[in-house]
Amino acid sequence: MVSFRKSWGSVIRAAVLSALVIGSTFAAAPASAQPQATATLDAIRARGSLVCGVNTGLAGFAQPDSQGVWRGFDVDYCRAVAVALFNDPNRVRYVPTTAQNRFTALQSGEVDMLARNTTWTLSRDTSLGLDFAATSFYDGQGFMVKRSANVEHAPQLDGATICVQPGTTTEQNLADWARANNIRFTPVVIERIEDNISAYLAGRCDAYTTDVSGLAATRAAQASPNDHVILPEVISKEPLGPAVRHGDQRFTDLVRWIHFGLVTAEELGITSGNAAQAAANDQRPDARRLLGRTGELGAMLSVDNAFMLNVIRAVGNYGEIFNRNLTPIGLQRGPNALWTTPGGLQYAPPFR
Repeated sequence: MVSFRKSWGSVIRAAVLSALVIGSTFAAAPASAQPQATATLDAIRARGSLVCGVNTGLAGFAQPDSQGVWRGFDVDYCRAVAVALFNDPNRVRYVPTTAQNRFTALQSGEVDMLARNTTWTLSRDTSLGLDFAATSFYDGQGFMVKRSANVEHAPQLDGATICVQPGTTTEQNLADWARANNIRFTPVVIERIEDNISAYLAGRCDAYTTDVSGLAATRAAQASPNDHVILPEVISKEPLGPAVRHGDQRFTDLVRWIHFGLVTAEELGITSGNAAQAAANDQRPDARRLLGRTGELGAMLSVDNAFMLNVIRAVGNYGEIFNRNLTPIGLQRGPNALWTTPGGLQYAPPFR
C-alpha cells in the first residue's frame, strides 16, 4: 500500500506540472499565436481613404445631391468609419453597387465595406465570405401600389403583376409569402432598382415590393407621393447593416463598435452639438469611456482613443443620423428606437 501511494503521488505531481506547463502555454497564446487580421485596415491607411459600397441611389440611404455629394443614412456610416480612421469624414470614395454585384465587389476587394441596404441572413453570413458588423436598421418587406388601384391589403394582390429585383431576399420572400397564402402573381424581374421603379410607375406592374424603407424612399421621391400607398402588411424580417469581408476581425470590430458607439451616444444624450463639452465636463464613467477620456478602448481597435468623440462631432449620434436622413422620407423610428423605448430594438453592449 505504501509503495502504491508513493507511485500515485508521483503521477499526480507529474500531472500537475504538465498542466501548469500546458496552461502557461495556452495563456501566452493570445499575445503571440492569435492572428491579428489587419489587412483591410492596413490597405485603407496606405490608400488614405475608405472605399465604401453603397446603393446606386436610394433617397434617405445613399444618393448624390445636386452637387454630386453623397448623402444618406448608409453614407453617414461610411463617413463615421473614415472619421475613426482619419478624423476626416470626406476621406471616402463611394462605389455604387447593384443587388447583383454588391457581394462580388466586397469579396474581390473592390470595396472595403458595404453600407447598402443589405439583409443579414444565415447563408450570406456563412457562404459568401463576409461578416455583418451590426444591425443598423431593422426593416421588413412590404408592397406599394397606386392609390387609384383601390388596394388596401396585400392579399388583394392575388393575380397581380409585381415588380421585384432578382438575386435578393425580396424575390425569395415574395415567392414564400405567395405560396404560404395561396396567392398567384406574375413577377416582373428587373435588376436595377431605378428600372424597377420606372416599370412600376409606367404601369408594367400592379405593385412594387422591397423593404419598407425602400418603398418610403421611392414614395417620397415622387412628384405626388400621395398617389402611392404602402400597404400595411410586412411579410419578412430584414435586419440591415454594414458588411465586411470575413476573417479581417479588427476591421469588423471597428465597424461594429462605431455602430454601438452611435447608439450609446444617443442613450447618453451626447450629440454633435454637445460632444466637445461632454468630453470636457461629463463625469459619468460610461460617457468618459465612450469619449476616450478614460480607458484604452480606441487602442484596442487600432484607432485613437477619442475616435467616438470625433465620430459624434462629425456625424452625430444614431438618432441624429436617423432624423436627418430618414425622418424626411416618412420613416418612423419604430423598432429602430432605443431599447429604452417600448418596441425599440437598438441596444449597445457596454463600452468598457
